[in-house]
Amino acid sequence: MNHRSAAATLMLVLGSTAGAADFTVASKDVAPGNTVAQDFIFGGFGCTGKNLSPELHWSGAPAGTQSFAVNIYDPDAPTGSGWWHWVVINLPATTTSLPQGAGVADGSKLPAGTQQIRTDFGAKGYGGPCPPQGDKPHRYIVTVHALKVPKLEVPADATAALAGFMVNANTLAKATFTFTYGR
Repeated sequence: MNHRSAAATLMLVLGSTAGAADFTVASKDVAPGNTVAQDFIFGGFGCTGKNLSPELHWSGAPAGTQSFAVNIYDPDAPTGSGWWHWVVINLPATTTSLPQGAGVADGSKLPAGTQQIRTDFGAKGYGGPCPPQGDKPHRYIVTVHALKVPKLEVPADATAALAGFMVNANTLAKATFTFTYGR
């Protein structure tokens, strides 16, 4: 294992400790620090993936968690502001995982009451990696936020930035890992 993989694994084990050292997120489908399989790549913009959202599971949320939010963000997108690939809010506090493919646009594979926010692809639901051809591999940061409120009140047409503001204002702790993809 190289130093970069060791550091990514350590980040997965420790999570991002904003109050809960044992709050972690992992996936059976994408490994921290590794490139992602074609099943999870966007289908469009010149990419030919299946656009399936990866399975995610988490544990160790802090006491007081009343709901969760999940997002996948690419800070390397050549936009000046990154790229939101998936934003999910209002996951019930009893939720500890999302199955592969849960990010369908109609939200039918998510728990009742959950809300998906429009991504930078212009639609709700998961949009997989699809960086520009020849660009360096991009980082995709998966984050689960444990929230101190049962529900975030955001409009149905909220932007990812507005949802992100509300999520961050109400986060008790977060767990994160990063995978990569380039073409």
